[in-house]
Amino acid sequence: MEIQETTVNTMPRIGDKAPDFEAVTTKGPIKFSDFAKDKWIVMFSHPADFTPVCTTEMSGFAIRKGEFDALNTQLIGLSIDSIHAHLGWVNNVKKNTGVYFDFPIIADIDMKVSKLYGMLQPNESETAAVRAVFFIDPEKKIRLIMYYPLNVGRNMDEILRALVALQTSDKYQVAMPLDWKKGDKVIVPPPKTLDEMQERLDDDSLEKVDFYLVKKEI
Repeated sequence: MEIQETTVNTMPRIGDKAPDFEAVTTKGPIKFSDFAKDKWIVMFSHPADFTPVCTTEMSGFAIRKGEFDALNTQLIGLSIDSIHAHLGWVNNVKKNTGVYFDFPIIADIDMKVSKLYGMLQPNESETAAVRAVFFIDPEKKIRLIMYYPLNVGRNMDEILRALVALQTSDKYQVAMPLDWKKGDKVIVPPPKTLDEMQERLDDDSLEKVDFYLVKKEI
């Protein structure tokens, strides 16, 4: 019986250090380990320049760039296109819609970064990156990953909501319940001792469903 070999691609996971790379972008060359020091990074791939869904998505990032700036977050895009295609597309969209993609876009023509980050998924496409989003903290650790197929656009509200949730969790050492958004109550981490459990049961400022599910305002 013939045994068929399969190739396993190593893909970055949540908690991993973001793989380092050097690349040409629309804002000049970068070395990722030195890029956007002390900032969060949202890195996102799109299948191709001059395509309709990608144009709406990149425009969405550009229009709401100020919100990412306010959250100390650097945007960086990527597709398997040349730097000349990127520049032409940026100029075309600005000319036709007035929207300017004022963030670096990686020209990943050799597919090096796409492969490094698992953006190429053969059952979807071997030559176009899926719509991946990587949330990377200031320590260059991957904190959240989203994948969308080629034919479904992303949700900008959800991307921003997730970013705020990650930053809020880090700042206050709390967790977020279903559908959490800024201003909602957060979940207090579960107690580790009987004394901690009793302390929370005695705290009237907390919203207690039971000792293991407790919410508070921040």
